[in-house]
Amino acid sequence: MLFWLTELSDGGDIFNLFRYITFRAGGAFFTALVFGFIFGKPLINALRRRQKFGQPIRDDGPESHLETKQGTPTMGGLLILSALVFTSLLWARLDNGYIWMLLFVTVSFGLIGFLDDYQKVTANSHAGLSGRVRLGIGFLIAGIAGVMATWMHPVELSSQLALPFFKDVLINMSWLFIPFCMLVIAGAANAVNLTDGLDGLAIMPVMIAAGTLGIIAYAVGRVDFTGYLDVHYVPGTGEILIFAAALIGGGLGFLWYNAPPAAVFMGDTGSLALGGALGAIAVATKHEIVLVIVGGLFVVEALSVIIQVGYFKMTGNRVFLMAPIHHHFEKLGWKEPQIVIRFWIISLVLALIGLATLKVR
Repeated sequence: MLFWLTELSDGGDIFNLFRYITFRAGGAFFTALVFGFIFGKPLINALRRRQKFGQPIRDDGPESHLETKQGTPTMGGLLILSALVFTSLLWARLDNGYIWMLLFVTVSFGLIGFLDDYQKVTANSHAGLSGRVRLGIGFLIAGIAGVMATWMHPVELSSQLALPFFKDVLINMSWLFIPFCMLVIAGAANAVNLTDGLDGLAIMPVMIAAGTLGIIAYAVGRVDFTGYLDVHYVPGTGEILIFAAALIGGGLGFLWYNAPPAAVFMGDTGSLALGGALGAIAVATKHEIVLVIVGGLFVVEALSVIIQVGYFKMTGNRVFLMAPIHHHFEKLGWKEPQIVIRFWIISLVLALIGLATLKVR
């Protein structure tokens, strides 16, 4: 919205700053951060009034959670999503299709998570929506986003899979590209959802991944950068940096209240939405495989559940003491802050490796 102030510019005044993506990204970050600080406490108070028992805690989970997390309200993801949507609409170019694609995915997955959280708190049960319903709607949303991305991508990149480390390699997936997008976006949404089990555990890796993908989006959206880095040019994706900056600002505002001991939980409202957003950015920028590296922590969390369930069905035994894997470390005696901070470190290292793929070709 503020981009239209450039029409008032003669090229040498303050309005000219709004032409620059980096300036608007900085504005988006601070706007979302301030939004979180202003509305965080009122939202938490409202959630406490409406959620008599807070987020239901699983009886089969770590015993300490029944004592330390009982009564904590959920749906705190509403704070991040509100800041993200408001800030993106304020600072991003509204004639950019990728911004609308990301907002569509984020809000849609947020609605799924909201319905799931609402059912949990009203029934005082951790069951929520059935897994099939969540996955079915999620795949539908991801499929629509995949079609949108295919329409917006240049003809030479549409339905193509780009491989990291190889500058000239493209794999034509044809009609399989849409199911692939569905797997990437819905998979990312559910992987982040599985990671969200300890105070601050999911939000920091999400912000790290968003920052990394935002940098990649800015790079692949500039023809001069892509020429230097030998990566595929995807016009228009530079604007995604503003969305990523807004996500980081909103995430930090939420983390202020989610830091141990958490005053509010993100809930599925936030985790599904943010995971879907990461997947959508990867699809938009043609860096789907790099997302597996940058979001490696989420991949491991999801795989730990898949392995645990599959192995238990086959043998009746468990590989991990408890899945997702962060609960395994809790059962081993690791303290919650130890797990959270060490997982943050792993996320940062993976992000740096993901950035390195821009030049190692």
